[in-house]
Amino acid sequence: MIRTVATKPYSDQMPGTSGLRKKVPVFQQEHYAENFIQSIFDALDGFEGKTLVIGGDGRFYNREVIQKAIAMAAANGFGKVMVGQGGILSTPAASNVIRKYKTFGGIILSASHNPGGPHEDFGIKYNAGNGGPAPERLTDAIFAKTKMISSFKIADIGTVDLDTIGTVEAGGMTVEVIDPVADYAELMESLFDFDALRALFKSGFRMRFDAMHAVTGPYAKEILENRLGAPNGTARNFIPLPDFGGHHPDPNLVHAKHLYDEMMGPDAPDFGAASDGDGDRNLIIGKGIFVTPSDSVAMLAANAHLAPGYKAGLKGIARSMPTSGAADRVAEKLGIGIYETPTGWKFFGNLLDAGMATICGEESAGTGSNHVREKDGLWAVLLWLNILAARAESAKQIVTEHWAAYGRNYYSRHDYEEIETDRANALVDELRAKLASLPGTSVRGMKIASADDFAYHDPVDGSIARNQGIRVLFEGGSRVVFRLSGTGTSGSTLRVYIERYEPDTSKHDLDTQEALADLIAAADDIAGIRSHTGRAKPSVIT
Repeated sequence: MIRTVATKPYSDQMPGTSGLRKKVPVFQQEHYAENFIQSIFDALDGFEGKTLVIGGDGRFYNREVIQKAIAMAAANGFGKVMVGQGGILSTPAASNVIRKYKTFGGIILSASHNPGGPHEDFGIKYNAGNGGPAPERLTDAIFAKTKMISSFKIADIGTVDLDTIGTVEAGGMTVEVIDPVADYAELMESLFDFDALRALFKSGFRMRFDAMHAVTGPYAKEILENRLGAPNGTARNFIPLPDFGGHHPDPNLVHAKHLYDEMMGPDAPDFGAASDGDGDRNLIIGKGIFVTPSDSVAMLAANAHLAPGYKAGLKGIARSMPTSGAADRVAEKLGIGIYETPTGWKFFGNLLDAGMATICGEESAGTGSNHVREKDGLWAVLLWLNILAARAESAKQIVTEHWAAYGRNYYSRHDYEEIETDRANALVDELRAKLASLPGTSVRGMKIASADDFAYHDPVDGSIARNQGIRVLFEGGSRVVFRLSGTGTSGSTLRVYIERYEPDTSKHDLDTQEALADLIAAADDIAGIRSHTGRAKPSVIT
């Protein structure tokens, strides 16, 4: 029943920050997906007879690749596969299943917040036994295997029924189709005060959760409406669709503008939220106020003790380098550690496993804690709800009181998408070449205090990650960060992060782009964005 199929390497299978992402037609090339899956197995040791978790976000081509992965897992010697019903498992739910059942690891099929459809994006990534994304040493090993692969193993087991919960035997391996929501919902109930949340909704509290026709729809429907008693219709766009309804499943102010407009309207609900394609990101909007992801990390950390799962306090806070410094001041007040890491959730794994951090966050709308080893969109929403219930205040009150206590970090990210790769690399190379000459100079009347190319020294395993983003820091706490993103599938995306710290409460109600105008202009002066890219403005501002 096991076949060994001859194949040839593809040269473009280098995993990025979250696995391998390409357009669907690329994955549909002969043996393309099989090559990468086999390379994952070839880079692993000791999985004979062990359990592998498989699931995805329901995007186009999800079911087909799951069938390939199951057949290949059987051929390569796994003893059991656990797969979400319908091929569905949100990324945080998959991490939880890996951890709860102590499986060997998992394959998650997702391109996160990227669009889905026959000509859109698809992705494959491997998560290790701790539930977190494969560390760099493993992704490097997988890439090395892709460059020398000559064959892959696959079992002739036919099509596995993914829609019926239960257990079947296939190719000498057990395949268990599981409820994708149950274990995750149970975990959330252990962390948050569901009785208080039920009382909150019973009091007339109104909420909108937009699942964006992505993976969190079934989770939100079950938890918010069925278990917490939120009114029917609280969870919108809750049926996962292969093309996400033709929309971009990125929960930001561009792609979820309809939610923002509703929350700023005269009859706005009390709270609004959204999640992305695979369920690991979040958007938080209170009535009349948008909460930036960077602020959300800080505010969740400052109030986490109000939820039962965190009543003992936090061990530490970790944030990605481009994320604003708002969380740093919370950590200082709490007297706990603050860790600045490169972008990519895998860098938080060591800190979480070592018990050095409890809450982690990224400016790209990813927030999570030590309950899993992935960011978790619905978890962040439920923690916000728990805080709202415990404090009996509106989201706007909580935000403004936080700024008054800690100061406000005006913050924005400007994305220049699908730049010609050569142009993007030339911009970064030129910027790196002049870093040493920037300190002490002034731009737009602001003096540069320091400039560097961020390198991370992991305090747990001693590893070093270099070239993780260029930082230009000004006197007074403002800064601009430049970074090429690793999450796209075509061209290069230049992300420019602009941050200004403002302690004066009388200046906490400025328009963000106006408050950052001088820094935005300085970023172009320093990096030559227009001249290098030919772009007069960003593709997306968040």
